[in-house]
Amino acid sequence: MTSIEQAAPWPEEDRPVENTGERASWFQVAPLVIVLSLFFGLPMIVVLVVSFFDFDRTDIIPAFILDNYVELFTREVTLRLYASSLKFAVMVWLVTLLLGFNIAYFLVFHVRSLLMQIGLFLVCTVPFLTSNIIRMISWIPFLGRNGIFNQSLQGAGITSKPLEFLLFSDFAVVVAYVHLFTLFMVVPIFNSMARIDKSLLEASRDAGAGRVRTVFEIVLPLSKTGIALGSIFVVTLVMGDSFVVRTMSGGQSASVVSALQNEVAALQYPPAAASAVIMVVIVTLMVAGILRLVDVRKELAR
Repeated sequence: MTSIEQAAPWPEEDRPVENTGERASWFQVAPLVIVLSLFFGLPMIVVLVVSFFDFDRTDIIPAFILDNYVELFTREVTLRLYASSLKFAVMVWLVTLLLGFNIAYFLVFHVRSLLMQIGLFLVCTVPFLTSNIIRMISWIPFLGRNGIFNQSLQGAGITSKPLEFLLFSDFAVVVAYVHLFTLFMVVPIFNSMARIDKSLLEASRDAGAGRVRTVFEIVLPLSKTGIALGSIFVVTLVMGDSFVVRTMSGGQSASVVSALQNEVAALQYPPAAASAVIMVVIVTLMVAGILRLVDVRKELAR
């Protein structure tokens, strides 16, 4: 067969179908796109539009004004609320990351039996079979001024009077958040660590590296996907919560979401919409920053 015959185009009926896989992918993702567009995209557009409206005591007035955003960024109270929400998010993220990494490390590398790993992992998940509200409120009788912890300290002679900072404080808020959201950090880190080849750790030890160096140079880099996913879960959950802050701080602390709820209750929908838009932007930037540091899709594809 000559080169001219090889280069001749195929007959129309024998030409292979192109882009079949691409079309199939679009058909597979189409239902998700439709659902997200209807139940997330469309409501967000409505909220964005309403955030530029004016309002009075009983109604909203269609308009295009920037007063809601100007007031949002110029009021000291609002800025303090955003700072408080970010503070709780960072503190809870640090504590849950420390706990989640160590718990996952213990389950993966120190528990040899797969059955024991599954059993201990289920033990970690048992408290999450109850309501979040019940688990959070259970800290009140434990941390209260006359609670179990204070009575134990006084009975042991460690303190002569109850510790006041344990309940209705930022400490109580962080404790409740950590209790509620640590599992969201443990699970993705556990999944990432479970994929690490154990021979890498043995090779590291044979090369003379200590346990700390092995963790920081092998385990930690190979677990960054789980850390990134767990961080996204924890940060978004803390930033979107208001009940824990209001209950565990005794009203002494507040969050942006709680202020937003108060505005909705007072029928101040445009300012509430503006707060919601800014909150979504902040959370999106935080998630984008995490994904910027770790390419989750690339890591999961390995």
